[in-house]
This record gives sequence, C-alpha cells and structure tokens, in this order.
Amino acid sequence: MKRIWFAAAAMAALSLSAFGANAREDHDHACLNAACTLQSLFVAADTPTAGAPTMSLESPRYGAWGFDIAGMDRSAKPGDDFYKFANGTWDANTAIPSDRTRYGNFDKLAELSEARTKAIITEAASAKSPDADTVKIGAAYKAFMDEALAEKLDAKPIAPELADIRKVGTKDDFTALMGRNPTTGFSAILGLGISPDAKNPTRYAVYAATGGLSLPDRDYYLDAKFAEKKTAYEAYVAQMLTLIGWDKPAENAKAIVAFETQLAEASWTRAERRDRDKTYNPMTLAELQALTPGFAWNRYLVGTELPAIDRVVVTTNTAFPKFARIYADTPLDTLKAWQAFKVADGAAPLLSKRFVDASFAFRNKTLAGQPEQKPRWKRAVASVNDQLGEAVGRVYVARYFPPESKAKMIDLVGNIRGVLKARLETLDWMSPQTKAQAEDKLAQFTVKIGYPDKWRDYSKLVIKADDVYGNALRSGAFEWRHDVERLNQPVDKTEWGMTPQTVNAYYNSVNNEIVFPAAILQAPFFHPDADPAVNYGGIGGVIGHEISHGFDDQGRKSDGKGVLRDWWTAEDAAKFKAQADKLGAQYGAFEPLPGAKVNGQLTMGENIGDMGGLAFALQAYHASLDGKPAPVLDGFTGDQRVYLGWAQVWRSKIRDDALRQQVVSDPHSPAYYRVNGTIRNQDGWYSAFDVKPGDKLYVAPEDRVRIW
Repeated sequence: MKRIWFAAAAMAALSLSAFGANAREDHDHACLNAACTLQSLFVAADTPTAGAPTMSLESPRYGAWGFDIAGMDRSAKPGDDFYKFANGTWDANTAIPSDRTRYGNFDKLAELSEARTKAIITEAASAKSPDADTVKIGAAYKAFMDEALAEKLDAKPIAPELADIRKVGTKDDFTALMGRNPTTGFSAILGLGISPDAKNPTRYAVYAATGGLSLPDRDYYLDAKFAEKKTAYEAYVAQMLTLIGWDKPAENAKAIVAFETQLAEASWTRAERRDRDKTYNPMTLAELQALTPGFAWNRYLVGTELPAIDRVVVTTNTAFPKFARIYADTPLDTLKAWQAFKVADGAAPLLSKRFVDASFAFRNKTLAGQPEQKPRWKRAVASVNDQLGEAVGRVYVARYFPPESKAKMIDLVGNIRGVLKARLETLDWMSPQTKAQAEDKLAQFTVKIGYPDKWRDYSKLVIKADDVYGNALRSGAFEWRHDVERLNQPVDKTEWGMTPQTVNAYYNSVNNEIVFPAAILQAPFFHPDADPAVNYGGIGGVIGHEISHGFDDQGRKSDGKGVLRDWWTAEDAAKFKAQADKLGAQYGAFEPLPGAKVNGQLTMGENIGDMGGLAFALQAYHASLDGKPAPVLDGFTGDQRVYLGWAQVWRSKIRDDALRQQVVSDPHSPAYYRVNGTIRNQDGWYSAFDVKPGDKLYVAPEDRVRIW
C-alpha cells in the first residue's frame, strides 16, 4: 500500500495537484498535470446509484468552434491579464465543489472519465462474469463499499502490523521491519525501488532514496509560515495513536514530530531532487553501508525479497549519513510509535469511520482546505483504479476511444515533431555538434497514444470482496514483486506509466518517449469538429509540452537512447543555462498568495515544457494552413484562437491551502501562471493581441526567454 517509487529519468506530466513527501519520486518522468500518479488520477464518477447524481457519458463540446466565448471577460485587457481575458467570467461564476480542493477544465474532463469508469466498475460488481479481471474489479469495489464491515472490524485489519511493531526489541530488528515496507503497511526512512538504470536504460537498477516524512514537504516542518499546520499535525499524530491504543499518545506525538523535523532538516529540497546528475550515485552494498554507519542494510534487505544484489543507485546521497545518524540517536520507543502512527495513518481511509474522519479532517481539510469528504463511492472508484487500473482501462478503451482519434493524434504528433525538427535546423545559438545530437534524439522519440499494446496481467493479484485493507496491501506487494521478478531482465519498453482513463500525459527520459492516454484526447484539448486553431492550442500545446520535456533542463541530459550522459558542448550548455535561469527568475517573482511565491527552480522543467509546447503549436498551426489565410471566427484570428485554446485548457480554481501546498511541493506552476507566465515569452502573442510597452504582461524583446 505504501511504496517508495523511483525512476531513473524524469516523468514530466501536465498536472494540477500536489503530492506529499512520501509520494513517488520520479527522476525520469515528467507529467503534463500535477496529479501525476501512475494510476488513474481522479475519482468522481456518475452513474445511477444511491446518493450519486447522473452525469452524461458523452464527450464535451465547447462553444460553436471549440472555445467557450461566454467564459471570457472582455473588459480585461489581454496585455494586462490574458488569463482573465480568456477565462474571467468562467472564474467569477464557478465555485469549487465542496469535496474538492480545486476545479477546472482538467477536472471536468476527469469527471467524465470517472463517470465512465464508475459505470464499468459498478457493472463488474453486479455481473456474474467468467472474466477473471472483471471479477476482481467487482470484488475490489464491493470491499471498499462495505462500510458496515469496516465499522465492525474497526482497527482489527492493522492489528497484526501493530503487534509486529510491539515485538521489536532492538534497532536492528526495527531496521528489518522497515525493510518489509514494499509488501506491508510499514514505512521506511530509507527506501528502495526498482526502475530502469538512467545510464543503462535497457536494464533495471535498484534505487535508494530518503523518506520518512508525513507532511507534504520539508517546508511544513521548517518554514514558520506552516507553523500552524505543524501544530495541527502533532495533534493529529496524537489522535491516531489514541485511536489505536498506543501508549502515551501526546508524549509520543511530540517525539515523532521532532524526529520527522530532524529528517526534514537533513532532506534535500524538491528542487535539488530534480537534478538527475546529482541523484545518480551508484554504490556497492559495502559502500552504502559505509555511508550509513549503524543502519544494518543486511537486515533491511532480507525483508525486501530482493535477490542478491551488490549495486544500488543512491539518489540524495549526502542526506544518507545524516539520516543514519538521526536514526541511531532516536530512541527505539519513538521509532516504534512513529511506525505505528505511519501504519494507522496509511490505513485510515480504509478503516472505520472514526479513522476515515480523522484522516480527512487533517489531511484534506486542514492541509488542503477541502470542506467535505468525497462520497464513499468516489473513493471506491479511485481505489479500484489504483489496484486494477489497466483492467478497467481495457474496457474503457473498447467503449470510449475510437480508432480515428488515435489516427488523428498520430498526425498531430508528427506535425509538432516536424516543427521542432525545423527549429533545430535553424537554431542560431547551438553548435552543429550539439545540434546533430539533438536532432538524433528527436528522431528516436517513441510515441504512445491511447492505450498499451500489451495489457497488464493481474492473474497473481488476489482481491477479496471482504478485505479492503488486505486488497491494498496485496496490490502493493503485487506491484513490488512484479518489479523484483524482472530485476535482471531487459527493460519492458511497452509498459505504460498511466492508465488509459487518466487525464494527463507524460515524457519518460529513459525510454525517450511521449505518452498520451485516451482520456485526455477530448475537448477542451481535442475535438474532431473543433476549429483546428483551438485544437492546436489545446492538444497541440500538450504534445509540444511533452516533446519539450525531452529538451528541458533535466530531460536534455539524456540522449536519443535514453542514456543519461552529457552530449552538449560546454558553450551550448552555458547558453541554455543562461536562458533557463532567466525563466526561473521570471517565475520566481510570481506570488499567487502573500508569502507564497512560485519556486522557479522546482517548476523549471514544466515551465520550459509550456513555453516550448505553445510555440511549437502555433508554428504547426501555421504549417497546417498550407499557405492559405486563416479564417476569422467571431472576430478572432487564427493566432488568437491558438492562444485562447491554450488558456481554456488551464481554467482552474484552487483553495488557498491547496495552493500554498502546491507552490512548495509541486513541480508545476499554478494554472494562472501556466497562461500568463507562458504567453509573455511568446513573440506571436504580442502581435496577435497588439500587446505594447506599458501593458502589465509586457516583456521587452531582449528580455524574453527563447530556448527552442
């Protein structure tokens, strides 16, 4: 259930939400949207069921030609606030639903995906099917929905793990217990994962990284702005320890928070953890043991079920000795209380109402400002998608993804790719030597659209209709063992990091691939009947964004075969860095809330992706006209409609607490700046909307960032 994931390249995704400090660390993937998990991202579905509204399963449409003109605020001057000009009326008239921390066009499309998957899942739960995956889908849903059983069991599902913790008598025994974290509800301060080796991406490697934190980011422990949240966290820890009957809950809670604060002080920042060169540190086990004196890796590894290994890629290497020292200095009773809390905290959403309510009150309401809990059926759909995502996705694709959508996407990707190829050929700041390598990398891009060619085999996964917590544990163990079994095998290049029903997209450096799940290939991103300019501003910008990730500040470090190596001349790298630093400074000046500034270094890759993606989309739209003039629709030129299409995608509202969490923990800039921060570096936007000096968004030509 609780796993530490690693990847050797950077998964760049186009996402809007933020994840906690124990979320998957992806060094080699980049997603479009901040909700970048590797399973289905969203959970709101609607088919007729008790307490649930009915939602249409039809694909959405926006306006007469793909853009919602009624959502604009024409009183806003485009050069002063383009986001407001394109989206102001929508923003003024839209309320965030009470069971959400944000709402926008990503979420609306996600609701459609959720409605469709809800229909698939509830049908599976009510049907008698010979298909093994269908039976498991139904059983997983029934298990989550059985609230009466959850109330009856209360804390019993986690009793065996709590008993194991109580039995621990030495630090080495506790280290061995932490080693079991991939297949249990236990947590580890130093975790292992299996991913393609960044410098040999045809093979898998064991990666190690620091963990142990329970708040969204190290800043929540160390920054005075989050002092109130930290105080609330200590109370929550005490509450959880009380619920499970742990001794001295208040005293132990204080010690646990102090322990995690020490770990936070020793942890790298998120911006530091983005650096793929600094996070690639291969070591022998002997070297790893020497780096962490007092931490018994021989005991830890027994619980992991790994075969004999003698090489580990250590990510945040300078933090490891600090973690080992903190671990050695922390009393065993504190560590046991910490582990008990972590088990209870992780399991809480799957236990009785008193656990569910406590978890929601702190994690959703206090930390992110969400007023109300999601209905149980929404959480159930999320759980099924997490455990059996491709089994659900296989049905989703058959019902909702027409072959012509894939064919049109192939053409669009080819057009955007062709634009970057042409731009590389005429790039004036890059030397021929580096340019040849960049062109080779672009030529070797793999494109995945809609769904995997090979579906996941869930035959070894045991799902029971009366064991919701056990299902979660077995699912985590199933994923881990899947990775362990292929450790010495060639990398499976056909594998997907997202399900087809996910509203997102990503770039994977080690595979040098761009991936577009079926669910994102709908309006407002793409509609076959929409104006091509809007489609280019929507899905064209997304395609360009993911392609750009291959050439952002971290993606550029891999070559065409996905190998992490320096293929740049020193002079070209310096020129790139100068422009990237200028972009970072621009975004670092944005302050969405008082005292909450965008981190220009943390968001660097996504900002480069947006900047390149939108520029590529406009040029590809021009090429699609074949020299013919663009039509004018409702008074808007073709170029204007490309930019409006991009802005429409990012219509979004977010609660203040969630926004504060995002700016410290998420590599994606807030949606508002993905519009206004991106367009102000686009020369075409200035001419399209007659933006002049004196306008608030105006940037002088010599100060605009231009990379690709």
